[in-house]
Amino acid sequence: MLSEYLTQGGHVVFHSSSGEDGIAQAKKVKPDLVVMDVVMPGLNGFQATRILHQSPETKDIPVVLCTTKDKETDRIWGLRQGACEYLTKPVKKDELLAKISERLKQ
Repeated sequence: MLSEYLTQGGHVVFHSSSGEDGIAQAKKVKPDLVVMDVVMPGLNGFQATRILHQSPETKDIPVVLCTTKDKETDRIWGLRQGACEYLTKPVKKDELLAKISERLKQ
């Protein structure tokens, strides 16, 4: 669903199957922004976000966490790991695209 929203919003989407794959893709592709779930195989989204945020190659790539984990402590933890936004599912298309547009302008 998120991929459809992003594609409909005019964005090019690359997919990863795990946190490790997402980190490798980010280092290779150097995307303008990463949208990541928290619950994934291998490294979770918090761990992957922290690695991206700390790596010199990817530290400037904004990360938007988009997850079903809706507790305030999860949101705070995600932002502390380096995410610039924390959205909970189900996310609305307009909200997702607005947050991404806002981040890409910065």
